[in-house]
Amino acid sequence: MLMSQPPGKKRFAAVIKHVHHEGLGLIEPAFVDAAVDYKYFAPGDPGLDEAAFDMLVVMGGPASLYDKYPWLERETGVIKKAVEKEAPVLGVCLGAQLIAAALGAEVMPCGGKEIGWYEVEPTPAGMADPLLSRLGAGQTVFQWHGDTFALPAGAELLASSSLCPHQAFRFGRNVYALQFHLEVTAPMISEWLSVPANREEVLALAGGPGLAEIESGTVRHAASLEHLGKKVFAEFLSLP
Repeated sequence: MLMSQPPGKKRFAAVIKHVHHEGLGLIEPAFVDAAVDYKYFAPGDPGLDEAAFDMLVVMGGPASLYDKYPWLERETGVIKKAVEKEAPVLGVCLGAQLIAAALGAEVMPCGGKEIGWYEVEPTPAGMADPLLSRLGAGQTVFQWHGDTFALPAGAELLASSSLCPHQAFRFGRNVYALQFHLEVTAPMISEWLSVPANREEVLALAGGPGLAEIESGTVRHAASLEHLGKKVFAEFLSLP
């Protein structure tokens, strides 16, 4: 249920947080600057169905849509309702895949994993987009995923990479799905790499970057990614 907003009332964002270490990151200070209140909801939280929110943010996590967890179906239902009400919706990584599924598109394995720092390039539509045009001709961003999504009918593809062509899309005016992580900071990445399951996933990634390469990439790229993320999230929160 979405709440109509009286003049002068703060907007409220429902934030679906799937795992403890994948929080808002750079989205949180953007909320503060834009005077947006928010609350975290855990997967399957029944309170999410009745939450009166003005916008919805869906974060990442290790689940896959084809695992058919009941809470994934509940979340796609909440996303559908938010889209129908034309509320701003932002999805990151798993959140992006959930938005794609809510819009009727398939989510499937990518054919390889992108974990670490990878180049993404905006499409022509991305170059003209209010948010993703800030990527410029291309940007090195942080990734952690093995799944991807088909482009939903009516959506505009905004960014691509060599391994996963569908990296970001916009649906309508204010629904954005980002496969990559613009919200992360260097301390967040260090925390992610300290999680045993995450470290094991990196070490098992044949042909991919190792821990040392990811850490050195963070030294080189985290500051520019943070600069970009702040601008993109501020722009998202200015959407009607």
